[in-house]
Amino acid sequence: MNQKVVKKFSNSIELYIKREDLLHPFVSGNKFRKLKYNILAAKEFQEKRLLTFGGAFSNHIAAVAYAGYESGFKTIGIIRGDELKDQTVLNPTLAFAKQYGMEFEFVSRAEYQHKNEPENLAKWTKKWGAFYLIPEGGTNSLAIQGCQEILNEEDCCFDYICCSVGTGGTVSGLINSIFPHQKVLGFPALKGDFLKEEICNFVSNKNWELQTDYHFGGYGKVNDTLIQFINQFYIDFKIPLDPIYTGKMVYGVLDLMEKNYFPENSKILMIHTGGLQGIQGMNIKLKNKQLPTIDIHV
Repeated sequence: MNQKVVKKFSNSIELYIKREDLLHPFVSGNKFRKLKYNILAAKEFQEKRLLTFGGAFSNHIAAVAYAGYESGFKTIGIIRGDELKDQTVLNPTLAFAKQYGMEFEFVSRAEYQHKNEPENLAKWTKKWGAFYLIPEGGTNSLAIQGCQEILNEEDCCFDYICCSVGTGGTVSGLINSIFPHQKVLGFPALKGDFLKEEICNFVSNKNWELQTDYHFGGYGKVNDTLIQFINQFYIDFKIPLDPIYTGKMVYGVLDLMEKNYFPENSKILMIHTGGLQGIQGMNIKLKNKQLPTIDIHV
């Protein structure tokens, strides 16, 4: 569903948001798209387990846990941060994943850097048995195939397609599926410009660029400005935004509009990639630091 979020601007720009967060109650947005063909492949290969990777608050970990449960797979999560194994109470993301059957192995950050090396994959195969491997963040060729289905013929009226960027899979799918007159703007949630090379491995279309000034300090980093923006956006439009990805993207799009980046009469479509499950965990962090929290209802 494309929802108009701002009726009209002085320069006649129209802004809409595609509510991919409404696709599924627990596997929403780009995670639904990324897992669709991976789940089908795992069934075709007659695998019984899905193994994947992520941080303690990962949307991907939560989505794989539920998608595996729903599709009849056992799930295994290799979680970054071995200090977490001693926690008696799991954070909301991991508690959700555990509720739907995911088993965890907590590894050090140093070991996590080598998670895809053959010796580690062999170790986990020995421990759990054969598994279907889903990369961190879910990005592979099958995930991009799924993300290419985000846009449809009705979206040809838009000039700009905007989305947040994590591992690059979603934006790659969008780039591959746009019409010739359209341009994709990606808003990385991580510092740096290193994702360009990764995205180029999956796309041939050159009508895209990354806007790298809206990461708010890096992955998982927020400040009062972003939290206030997310809260006010919810008041104005009743659309919840997450603080890791979509909130930063929407903030960036509106800032670029104020800076007259977009030509007059442009029609802009923002992609809401979900990730709302992470709000509860982020609010715990904010409360512990005695900072303002995200006040929305999902």
